[in-house]
Amino acid sequence: MTPTQRSKKYLEAQGYRVAVVERWNSFARIRQDLYGIIDLLAMKDGEPLLAVQTTTTSNLVARMQKDPATVYQWQSTGNKFSFHGWAQRGPRGKRKTWTLDERTL
Repeated sequence: MTPTQRSKKYLEAQGYRVAVVERWNSFARIRQDLYGIIDLLAMKDGEPLLAVQTTTTSNLVARMQKDPATVYQWQSTGNKFSFHGWAQRGPRGKRKTWTLDERTL
């Protein structure tokens, strides 16, 4: 399961309706995000639209610095922006579980 799929499942469990907006460009052989940074769009009654960038926890800081101007513009319209970092964690010798590191600017 990819980080995007994990975030989608996590948000749906919180009552959001979620759309994956990143796409595979077969000609360029790269993934392309909406506005170059958004992987998921989520909406919930009575709340602003939520944009999410998903990655592994080890790449979280790099993704947060990817395009701050777009994040600022997104938030200036009254919407929310969140970064999700996923990693397997747990005690040594025990079963590891996927954990979410969620950050909002």
